[in-house]
Amino acid sequence: MSKLGAQTWEFQRPPVLISTGTVAGKLESEGPIGHLFDVKHSSDRVENLTWEQSEQVFFQEAVHVALQKANLLPQQVDVMVGGDLSAQLTSSYLGLKQFSVPILGVYSACASICESLFLASFLVENGFAKVAVAGTSSHTSAAERQFRYPTEYGVQKPPTAQRTVTGSGVAILGDSPAAALPIRITHATVGKVMDYGISNPWEMGAAMAPAAAHTLTTHFKDTGRSPADYDCIATGDLGHIGHQILRKLLADEGYTHLTQLTDCGILIFDPNQPEVFSGGSGGACCSLVTFSHLIDRMIDGQYKRLLISATGALLSTISAQQHETIPGISHAIAFERIEEEELK
Repeated sequence: MSKLGAQTWEFQRPPVLISTGTVAGKLESEGPIGHLFDVKHSSDRVENLTWEQSEQVFFQEAVHVALQKANLLPQQVDVMVGGDLSAQLTSSYLGLKQFSVPILGVYSACASICESLFLASFLVENGFAKVAVAGTSSHTSAAERQFRYPTEYGVQKPPTAQRTVTGSGVAILGDSPAAALPIRITHATVGKVMDYGISNPWEMGAAMAPAAAHTLTTHFKDTGRSPADYDCIATGDLGHIGHQILRKLLADEGYTHLTQLTDCGILIFDPNQPEVFSGGSGGACCSLVTFSHLIDRMIDGQYKRLLISATGALLSTISAQQHETIPGISHAIAFERIEEEELK
């Protein structure tokens, strides 16, 4: 593992993707890529459980699915790395406790999936783990009543708002291409905290776009690559409004005509679905879209290189009540397809 430039690390023995697991809530399952998710729930609440407990179940299910697809038992996993939006990471810690596997909880808000992938990849490449699980979860009703207002309160939301994605997405990484998917993680760019003075909790896309722009431009400078070296560049959850701000910021840096640039918050919902506003957000947004729609395109050969730059708005209930601004952060992970001739 070596450092490139200011913020990017290149894996010398890239970890490989063994399997993925995706579990989606009702509205997500009805969206344009809903048919790709492994488990589709018809309700966001599991039986008589609370919203938070339901999210824990979704995280459990995603890990179960990934383990089954990889033909692995929990005791064969060396470490789990993950995060969520609930206070004290209760969805991660309480949801995954049944597996009895060493766990590292991380928090970069909705950028947590790329932080998790980076740490899991670091452990695998350096021989500290042979098998590592990385994943995230979120739940619209749990997040709304923690960061804004309970859904039952009926607060009217502006068009700039985004809907927190309900569900969970996980990936299993390993140190050997045997029995793995033809995909490896080659680079990770760790983001910096960027604060452009946004203080409105309904303006998540605007708060996170500068961080995404900084991380992407830094990745290109550090690696010597250009956007043209990637078949797809996807941010985590800027939504429609944040995505347009990002394009403007990148154009100011000389990156124009980015036909391969998209956003997971745009891909997960149809604009005509109810109450999706500017698109999706949340800890599960990037992981659900990446580990289904985008990874599937790598498996079938449509994409050779994929760059994911997950985005997070770093606010808390306390910081919002104290009228602090909302900084953003974005971490990027580069995936590359392993061609058949490389495996021979």
